[in-house]
Amino acid sequence: MTDEKVKVLLCEDDENLGMLLREYLITKGYDADLQPDGESGYKAFTRNKYDLCVLDVMMPKKDGFALAADIRTTNTEVPIIFLTAKSMKEDILQGFKLGADDYLSKPFSMEELLYRIESILRRVKGKKAKEVINYNLGGFSFDAQKQLLSFGGVVKKLTTKESELLNLLAANANNILERNFALKTIWVDDNYFNARSMDVYITKLRKLLKLDPNVAIINIHGKGYKLITPQSMEEKA
Repeated sequence: MTDEKVKVLLCEDDENLGMLLREYLITKGYDADLQPDGESGYKAFTRNKYDLCVLDVMMPKKDGFALAADIRTTNTEVPIIFLTAKSMKEDILQGFKLGADDYLSKPFSMEELLYRIESILRRVKGKKAKEVINYNLGGFSFDAQKQLLSFGGVVKKLTTKESELLNLLAANANNILERNFALKTIWVDDNYFNARSMDVYITKLRKLLKLDPNVAIINIHGKGYKLITPQSMEEKA
């Protein structure tokens, strides 16, 4: 952790749990801002710069999913972790479709939450130094560092997850990207929910790449995915 504290937006309507989590994160060196509902959470988000959001799903005034959707309209990159007592797969998939980075079901240990936070921050901040930064994928130009995908003069800002997944696919272009390798590289764990989350992002990338008929992501049954593309790349010096 750097000298500048990581700022976390924590939205939890259970006052006791919220205070416990806030105090725990503070003792671990984080700057944690606790808000009791989705409306106050969004107001806080618009006033401050946060490095990560931890959102309870079931909150008054505005639930965690609605709050995440609002956050994503203004910031596609900030990592989001959902906290919920729900265990329905549909709810978890809804969270991932909104751009969640992780999902923690109650009850959970504070140590587990800390592990998830640290894991996400390592992925977001710590692994871009030696990567290829520019790919030419057919008619597309992909700047992996800035998370920008360009086609015909139109530039699309990708989310962190979209960019990380496209980066892996592009680095293995015209070769098989193994499913488990991608899951463990980006999501750390290859469990069911993370696998379904990756499926959602693969679908998103396919829609973006449809503009060039020479570029496609195909399934390799039982193995993973292959990005089919005429490509070139530029590496960092």
